[in-house]
Amino acid sequence: MEEELKNFMKVWVSAIMSITYCYYFSTRIKAGVIRLVSVLPVCVLFLFLPLFFSSVHFTGFTAFSLTWLATFKLILFSFDKGPLYPLPPNISQFICFTCFPIKHQQKPCFPLIALKSTFPDGTTLGCELELQFNEPYLATSLQDFWGRRWNLMVPAILRPSVYFPVRRITEPKMNSDQARFLGVLTTFIVSGAVHELIFFYYTRERPTGEVTWFFVLHGVCAAGEGALKRTSLVRRWKMNLMVSRLFTVGFVVVTGGWLFFPPLTRSGMFERLSKEVLSSSDFVKHTFSRTFGGFAKIFDLYFL
Repeated sequence: MEEELKNFMKVWVSAIMSITYCYYFSTRIKAGVIRLVSVLPVCVLFLFLPLFFSSVHFTGFTAFSLTWLATFKLILFSFDKGPLYPLPPNISQFICFTCFPIKHQQKPCFPLIALKSTFPDGTTLGCELELQFNEPYLATSLQDFWGRRWNLMVPAILRPSVYFPVRRITEPKMNSDQARFLGVLTTFIVSGAVHELIFFYYTRERPTGEVTWFFVLHGVCAAGEGALKRTSLVRRWKMNLMVSRLFTVGFVVVTGGWLFFPPLTRSGMFERLSKEVLSSSDFVKHTFSRTFGGFAKIFDLYFL
């Protein structure tokens, strides 16, 4: 565990230095391909940083924060788009907005900011945490589940980076419905590929493609669902909310058990996760007793 903590410090120091480079150097370059070239080395570095860990927790946190969020945000930033545009006023905000699910606060709550020394949270940076989950069990459709209820930072990143560019490129060559279908499907394929990469970080085994097919299946179904909703027949027919919720959540659970979770189960990741929790608890207890045990003995010797 001590070695993992050392690796964690090294990885995140290098990540912060890389993001600092983007803030002070890349921002001086005009938005476009040249700025993208300037941030690409950082994006490539972020692809390799999760490999420095054997810990499931550190791997997952670093992969989500750097390999996914930071990489996509920096690519969008190269074209003056995404959460990093307009440019945050200071380096601390830029680092936080790059790595974490944090957004600019539209109306900063100044009384809360005044209490920042007492309650250090997102308000100390004049920002607020993004809502990550919005009661996904109440989803009435796949579009509702993936777009408005589940892991909301991801669709907020994928819309400007994948969905809108695909629609903009394809709409001159096909009708609006076809372009929309292709945009949704491409977005799910990209999400599947990123999940496949994150699963590789967890398992360190050759990808099977199951998780990619999970998202391809959901992409086809979500896009088809959207096309059906725009037909006159479906517009006139309203399904009962409880029935639609049952179908939606049931479909996610069944397909998840079929395609999403098997790679993790076969690799023994959940067993590793439980063992890691126990070993972390033992490490904390040992560190606490080693640090404060001597003080307790001195206190007993001189005062009791």
